[in-house]
Amino acid sequence: MLSSLSRMAAAPPSYCFVAFPPCSKDGLVVFGKNSARPRDEVQEVVYFAAAEHDPGSKVECTYIEIEQVPKTHAVVLSRPSWLWGAEMGANEHGVCVANEAVVTREPASESEALLGMDLVRLGLERGATAKEALDVIVALLEEHGQGGNYYEDGSSCHTFQSAFLIVDRNEAWILETSGKYWAAEKITEGVKCICNQLSLTTKIDAEHPELRNYVKSQGWWNGDSDFNFSEVFSLADGHLACCSGRESLEKQGGDVSAQAMIDVLRDKDSGVCVDSESFLTTASIVSVLPQDPSFPCIHYFTGTPDPSRSIFKPFIFVDDVKLVPKVQSPSFGNDDPAKKIPRFQEKPDRRHELYKAHEWARSLLENDQDKGQKLMRIMLDLEKQGLEAMEDILSRTEILDPAEVVDLFYDCVDTELKFFK
Repeated sequence: MLSSLSRMAAAPPSYCFVAFPPCSKDGLVVFGKNSARPRDEVQEVVYFAAAEHDPGSKVECTYIEIEQVPKTHAVVLSRPSWLWGAEMGANEHGVCVANEAVVTREPASESEALLGMDLVRLGLERGATAKEALDVIVALLEEHGQGGNYYEDGSSCHTFQSAFLIVDRNEAWILETSGKYWAAEKITEGVKCICNQLSLTTKIDAEHPELRNYVKSQGWWNGDSDFNFSEVFSLADGHLACCSGRESLEKQGGDVSAQAMIDVLRDKDSGVCVDSESFLTTASIVSVLPQDPSFPCIHYFTGTPDPSRSIFKPFIFVDDVKLVPKVQSPSFGNDDPAKKIPRFQEKPDRRHELYKAHEWARSLLENDQDKGQKLMRIMLDLEKQGLEAMEDILSRTEILDPAEVVDLFYDCVDTELKFFK
């Protein structure tokens, strides 16, 4: 048991990617993330419409309540179903944010504050560009701090610092934090990957105003050498190059597409698709953001674990988009053990309908290989039809009719469930 707990103390090995032209095709920005989390954790896919809020109103995040803003953007999120925030998601303005848990030389706080995952959702709800989302996240970090248990675990408090990949149609920002201190790098071309280790070095395009004074006062940097964020903040032995998936994307040579990103996220040999004793890729996302704003952004979610056995289903923001209860976990309201103090004294069954169907399919794959393989081929064919239909939307000259895609994600989930039955 102890060895498995010490493995859980390491940050979960999630991977996030972004590819810009000239590495990606047809003027598209392509974003992707695998969310590695404890094996039995359920992720749901949830949509929240844009909303206006009364002056002085509050919003209850996972552990703390903060001031609400007058208006929040529409968001679609993939999130561990016990918490308020999200591992990854997108908003109606074509902003995507993903979070990585990281370990730095400063221990993360066990005191309940904002989780990195809360900051993902807050950045999406309040930022209409990648830079706005970044500004939102660092301002909230300054005001409220980060801390609290990253897992639904009553026996042990697992705490981490946060890194973020924040992307829109024009640029991306890699934001890495330790406590309230942070640094960020702006990306506008090529392929970038972040994982569960600090990656910023000397190219820093924005930073906490007191960052350098703080690290000098701690004796971590003398002020004479180049300031290297990873070297200053990583644990002595903790800084390894990560990102085996980046080479796969770079090999595409200017052709990174949604399909290429999906293939990278499915790759178990590279370690990008995690399936270990403690951790599993519990959900995945791929987003395609056309640099031409007259085309819609398309976001593909699995809503189920292990992308090599899941299918990516498209979602497009339109007004009155149809909600999909079959990928939403049951709600326990104020009786939820995540909301009661002491927290997590029991674990309710959070599986949604698609998750349960997927469990059945997984056991079929394991126990009856012929039937399992056949089912998988049908599912991948379904996914391919979805990808081709979306490529068609992005190659048209006429403007998309919202009525055409209002049920898009709903229908894809529904079709997937029918095949499982």
